[in-house]
Amino acid sequence: MVREFRKAGWTVDVVAPVAHYPNGRRNLPRRQAGVAFSSQKGPHGEIIRRVPYLRHIGSSSLARFIDQLFSAVVSVPVGLFGQRPDAILATAPSLPTLATGFVLSRIRRVPLIVEMRDAWPDLARDARIVQGSVKSVIERVVEFVQLRADLVVTVTEGFAQTLRDRGLTNVVTVSNGLDLNSIPFLEAPPEQREVFQALYLGNHGKSQRLDILVRASALLGDKVHLTLVGHGTSRPQLVKLARELNAPVTFFPSLHGPAVMEKYREADTCIVSLRDDWKSFETTIPSKTYEVLAIGRHVTAIVRGEAERIVLEAKGGDVVEAKPEAVARLWQELALDRRRLSSGTSGRDWVRRNADYAQLAVRYMEAITSLVGPHPVAGTGRTP
Repeated sequence: MVREFRKAGWTVDVVAPVAHYPNGRRNLPRRQAGVAFSSQKGPHGEIIRRVPYLRHIGSSSLARFIDQLFSAVVSVPVGLFGQRPDAILATAPSLPTLATGFVLSRIRRVPLIVEMRDAWPDLARDARIVQGSVKSVIERVVEFVQLRADLVVTVTEGFAQTLRDRGLTNVVTVSNGLDLNSIPFLEAPPEQREVFQALYLGNHGKSQRLDILVRASALLGDKVHLTLVGHGTSRPQLVKLARELNAPVTFFPSLHGPAVMEKYREADTCIVSLRDDWKSFETTIPSKTYEVLAIGRHVTAIVRGEAERIVLEAKGGDVVEAKPEAVARLWQELALDRRRLSSGTSGRDWVRRNADYAQLAVRYMEAITSLVGPHPVAGTGRTP
């Protein structure tokens, strides 16, 4: 999005912590991760103003929240430097960033754009992230900022409608997507293969219920091989479960660039998964869905709601119930009839029409311009 904003002549200032995700500590060279209270030029000419973070070890949600809260507080004075912007855009998660955006918009007297990349506060209720009165405080703060934002941007139309039903009128949808020109279209998997190859890339957390995949692979034994790539709070438990069940699963850390594409080439099917007992996920779409559709791999979709509609509309794969037996049955059927693994270009065509960043950015810029006026398009605007 920033690349497209810059192409249009917009000036973009970013306030962000020193890069330290996902391990809670800096794991990139300083020239990439940045240094606290310094500025660096981003890959598209944007200015990135770095704020400090609280180093933490492990995947504790509480430690991560405290870290985010600390960086959000420090972001307020840093956000006061520089030329007065035309608008302030606060993106969540992390949730404390919403409060930072609200405070800065009031101090600098400019419109506030709140970008909800997850279905908050609904997700907090489903996940029971916090309990009792504390939970109520978090929900109230998120709703307070949403109601007072000049524009709320969601990544799914379903959640946009949920917010409209709550009385918000200033809501637009700009979905997740990808740069289609940078994503190759892969040849179909081989027509003959002894072992069925299933692949999951992404977060290993409570939201994904990846234990279903491990149990499904255990049911099929040596007829299937499951590859799990990524990190997350549930990864240690998944490794333990695979060992206990003697499941044919291989774990990899997060991969990037050519290594990711090589995993895609090896796969017969790629999995997108969200647990089916959290209502907020009916209006959530795993961002990997667009990538898998674009490369032309068959999708094993353990999703419902809007994500289910997209997979079926794009004719990109099969939607399956969130049960190990159902997933194992589908993989067994696909292994016996491998013609079903070739979905042609229908998925990529759907992404071209609906989720290419070039057109998504135009939609985003139109929404922002309608809020702040025509100045950013003329190249004089600044959107931090």
